[in-house]
Amino acid sequence: MRQVSDEQRYLDFTSETSLKVVGEYRRKYALISELLDGNNLILWLVHEDLEKLSTSREGREAKYTTENLFRALLVHQIEGTALRDTVIRISESSTLQTFIRLGSRPVMDFTFLNRCFKAISEQTWKMVNEELAGYATKTQGVDPSEVRVDSTVIETNIHYPTDSSLLWDSWRVLARFLRGVRDEAPVLCPHRFHDKKVKKDFVFVNRYIKSKAKRRQREVSRRFRRLLTNVLRLHGIGEGLRKELAGTGNLTLKALREELSHSLPLVKQVCEVAERVQFKGQSVPACERIFSIFEEHTELIKRGKARKPVEFGHAIWMAQTHEKFITDYEVMEQKQPDSELLDEITTRHKRLFKTYPDALAADRGFRSRPEEMATIHQRVPTLAVPTRGRSSKPKLDVHWHHFRAGIEGSISVLKRAYRLSVCVYRGFKSFAAAVGMAVFCHNLVSLVPKPSSG
Repeated sequence: MRQVSDEQRYLDFTSETSLKVVGEYRRKYALISELLDGNNLILWLVHEDLEKLSTSREGREAKYTTENLFRALLVHQIEGTALRDTVIRISESSTLQTFIRLGSRPVMDFTFLNRCFKAISEQTWKMVNEELAGYATKTQGVDPSEVRVDSTVIETNIHYPTDSSLLWDSWRVLARFLRGVRDEAPVLCPHRFHDKKVKKDFVFVNRYIKSKAKRRQREVSRRFRRLLTNVLRLHGIGEGLRKELAGTGNLTLKALREELSHSLPLVKQVCEVAERVQFKGQSVPACERIFSIFEEHTELIKRGKARKPVEFGHAIWMAQTHEKFITDYEVMEQKQPDSELLDEITTRHKRLFKTYPDALAADRGFRSRPEEMATIHQRVPTLAVPTRGRSSKPKLDVHWHHFRAGIEGSISVLKRAYRLSVCVYRGFKSFAAAVGMAVFCHNLVSLVPKPSSG
């Protein structure tokens, strides 16, 4: 059983300081703490997920409250540190211990903190953000009548995918699982694995695949075929073991069978794509490919940027007010064109705030067909979306152009300060949850009034 929060408040023993930067740091966390105390429903929403981590059958009280764990995750996000470094920073900072309301308890382990993050679903983070948005509009002076909208791409934590590198990843993963089976039951897997030979083929192919010399290209083709054959051999062994291990009572073998069941279809897809491209000369569309066997949900996205023609991750859109408060966001598992998003954005805005916005600003990519724009314009009096290409119509008002550009800075802050340039968490659910946590922390910090320069 886990308590939501401690009934007793611990004393703050942080000493006075004359350093301005330290004072501002403490003030920031004190004001964030007041914001969280002003909306207890947020804590209860998170409590429903974190309660699942309490596994005591005897009903023993958990060591940490939901408030302790939730605030520790917020420190992890706001400080922009890894979970290991977050735990160290909390243990060495009386300010952070006071914010988390740790009291006399030791700091939680970073692995447990990771389990806490995994326990909070992306739907919970969305409800938490909606609750904070409602609270901010009522008590913090946030005005949602005028919003700006933009989309961006957050990348997954993968290397640049090539057919040869995906085959090498497939070999490494399958060989690791098969070795695990061999260690547990040598009779079931008497096979040998030649990692060094396979890696030599991968390195040669990766190094010389763009060579124009015909002799070298023949050697690349021969080695690529051997690399593919070796991976297919492991795939066949894995399929046989998966069937043999069905119904096993050994927990280790059962876990390895589950891992094989997940990985074998992905490896098969990698092999089929590699054969079609390298030996049949076919052009395989992105929808039929996978770009990582570790992050199979990864999507290839082209946005026409000169420095980054393709990105591997997921697209998100967000809506923001004048006060830089992000009122709504969505992580798209499959990217939708920006021109199809305005209807959903305005509908969701009405659901959140009971009315459509008075003004909505977006870039030209959000402009859809004239009849659809006319329908949206009936809901939103001021629809500041420029026309595509050269047009004889008057240009967009400078005020709305500058207003829309303000969201670019917030996207940059999310990527730099809140670690959304590359999402380090595995799986799409954790990917979406990480975005929700970053948006929530961004909004909390944005509601903290800036200290006066004097």
